[in-house]
Amino acid sequence: KIVDCPPTFTMYEFDANVNGAAVVKVPRNADFSLNVEQISEIVRLEKPKCIFLTSPNNPDGSIISDEDLLKILDLPILVVLDEAYIEFSGLESRMKWVKQYENLIVLRTFSKRAGLAGLRVGYGAFPASIIEYLWRAKQPYNVSVAAEVAACAALQNPAYLEDVKEALLQERERLFKLLKDIPFLKPFPSYSNFILCEVTSGLDAKKLKEDLAKMGVMIRHYNNKELRGYVRVSVGKPEHTDALMECLKRVS
Repeated sequence: KIVDCPPTFTMYEFDANVNGAAVVKVPRNADFSLNVEQISEIVRLEKPKCIFLTSPNNPDGSIISDEDLLKILDLPILVVLDEAYIEFSGLESRMKWVKQYENLIVLRTFSKRAGLAGLRVGYGAFPASIIEYLWRAKQPYNVSVAAEVAACAALQNPAYLEDVKEALLQERERLFKLLKDIPFLKPFPSYSNFILCEVTSGLDAKKLKEDLAKMGVMIRHYNNKELRGYVRVSVGKPEHTDALMECLKRVS
């Protein structure tokens, strides 16, 4: 039995279902922060073995505060913290916390910061007590040669990755300010490489996505009930932002 806190990365629930685990959902608050009190109550009543958390969260880009994370770590449950987007937050990873907390796992990836999503290169920090069990479940196939070469190249070019990240962060701030000026969008502050927007003023989020697609601009729309009235915009280059804003003005 695991705890999931939607809206969040959907693969936690998917993988739990595939492996026959029950999923106990604790929905996030309206501002996408964690409902720590309800999580504590669920852990007490349901006695789940594991909770999956994402910081920055996908799809809204919010972060989990130290205060909230410490409260959850104090519960009798294994905490898996997904930091796929941490490099875009400007905050320090909690990887070092693993040495202090026996019930904490921190996951990281090359998919976002290094742009290697298709090569599936990930890593993590695990308590020594859990490593033995992970080794038993590990498949005999390791990271592919192509993925290994790409990951090594990324590690050997930190200055380039830093320059790209800084450019993205600057464009994220510009994009956020411009989206705030669109009368039918309510963007949420993001610590990631995307910005989630609530579609307001009676507009239909799915139709907005379809209208922009006809103009050659692709954004993300969600079918699940928690995010049905939302769209998500990835941060790109300045010219991508300009094209998006021009199309949004045409929609309005």
